[in-house]
Amino acid sequence: MNIGKDYADGRLTLYLEGELDHHSARPAMKAIEQAMEETLPRLCVLDMAGLSFMDSSGIALILKAHKLARAGGGEVRVEHPSRQVLRVMETSGIERIVPIAQEIGKE
Repeated sequence: MNIGKDYADGRLTLYLEGELDHHSARPAMKAIEQAMEETLPRLCVLDMAGLSFMDSSGIALILKAHKLARAGGGEVRVEHPSRQVLRVMETSGIERIVPIAQEIGKE
């Protein structure tokens, strides 16, 4: 799992690539926490176009990022999930808490 980042004008975009499962979730969350603490974004976008697989550990990661952002007065949004990732998110009902872009990424 790799995470790229881009920050401009209060928007932190984190590009998640690879597989997000129970093995990669903890180091991924540490990287996300560090990036958010460094930039204190008003908006943190989790761009999942490069994510080929996600299990329920990804839901926990999204919720933790949401909680961290809210504590700093910001918000989190998910963009470009693949069909598989979108199915996991829809099954969990997380879209009631964290907005998910309608456009889906590559398979």
